[in-house]
Parts: sequence; C-alpha cells; structure tokens
Amino acid sequence: MKKVLLFIVLIVISINTFSQSFEFTNSHTALHVKDVNLSAKFYNEIMWLPEMETPKGIPETIRWFYLNDNSQVHLIQSNELVKIPKGIHLSFATKHLDGFIKHLIKFNIPFENWYGEKSTTNTRGDNVKQIYIQDPDGYWIEINDDLK
Repeated sequence: MKKVLLFIVLIVISINTFSQSFEFTNSHTALHVKDVNLSAKFYNEIMWLPEMETPKGIPETIRWFYLNDNSQVHLIQSNELVKIPKGIHLSFATKHLDGFIKHLIKFNIPFENWYGEKSTTNTRGDNVKQIYIQDPDGYWIEINDDLK
C-alpha cells in the first residue's frame, strides 16, 4: 500500500513539474558599446527610444532606454566589443515601417533587407516586411511591421 501511495505522489509531483509555465516576458537587452554617449544619441534620436533615469548606484557608463512593452535596452560602455553577424540581432516591430524608413533616409542612416540589398525591404514567408540597420557599434537591428 505504501509503495502505491508513494508512486501516486511521485506521479502528481511529476505532472505538476512538467505542466508549470514560467510565463517569461522580455525584461531587457544589454549591449556593450564603445561610446555610451554616441550610442545613447543613436537610440534616442534615430530609434526614438525614450531614455529612462538610470537608477542610483549605476555608473554613468550605463544608459537605459524604454520600449513600448516596458522592456528596456541597456547600453554598457565597454572595451569588450565583438563583431556580431546579422543573424544575431535586436528586433523591433512598428505599425509605421514606411515612416521609419523615411526617417532613416532623412538622417542618412543606411538600411538593407535580409539579403544585404541596400535601401530596400523584403517580406518574410509570414508576410512580415522588414529592414535591417546597424547602430554605431555594428549591432544589427531588424525593424519590421509585425504589429499589423
């Protein structure tokens, strides 16, 4: 009887463990940058991300920016920079992709599609239109219209 009861308890524990959902949301993305002020200017003036007040105790070499979903981008000044391929990128969605492209053109910010064709978009298989830009440190940023 004890073995049967123990077996049932183990099954119940196993079911609860495997059925649990952690319900993750994006908290923030942290990027190492060469010049935090130059990168902050790009994320504020080109990407139009509002800068948030950096919490007390955080050095001036770190700047924080909000996204509309309340997640954040943290810029951390560092000498530890690496070259990142396009396949590893930030991705932001907007309902105003065409307006954003005009904004990029106004500020002479080059953009390309996934295939590297300059000044043009492409449409993914899921019917999402996209472009790619690079920030001052060479990080790739996908901008798409996935909020249709």
